[in-house]
Amino acid sequence: MTKTQKAEIIEVLSNEFKDAQSVIFCDYKGLSVGELEGLRKLAREKEAKVQVVKNTLASIALKNAELEGIELQDTNILVWGEDSVATSKVVSNFAKDNEKFVIKSAYIDREAADAAKVEAFAKLPGREELLGMLAATWMAPLTCIGFGLNALKEKKEQEAA
Repeated sequence: MTKTQKAEIIEVLSNEFKDAQSVIFCDYKGLSVGELEGLRKLAREKEAKVQVVKNTLASIALKNAELEGIELQDTNILVWGEDSVATSKVVSNFAKDNEKFVIKSAYIDREAADAAKVEAFAKLPGREELLGMLAATWMAPLTCIGFGLNALKEKKEQEAA
């Protein structure tokens, strides 16, 4: 890889990491190409990105994005995205199905985190689930008023009959 190619990779990753709410580091040693493509497919569905990057290039890009506190070692695959919960769910679900895939550490909301925090974020409800809960909460009073008015109508009909 030439110096210009390395500089391009560092620049692209630096910009990506600046916009990302989470960057998760995982060990992928022993996974097949097909399994890694499965991870990429899951990540695309949740608008996350996946890339294998040399540790030195990733470290420089992280430093440029003002993310410090984690030292990269061994083989790493990086998964990052704008939604911390969705990105954590992608990694956690993939790790459950593939025992060779191990979550190492992460930056979540621009702070260094361990694998346990990634797992905790993965258990939180996602954006769609939260919106559904919010809609149900807003609809509950209207539903109760509707049932009350219907019961009053039926009572008045019974009294009139």
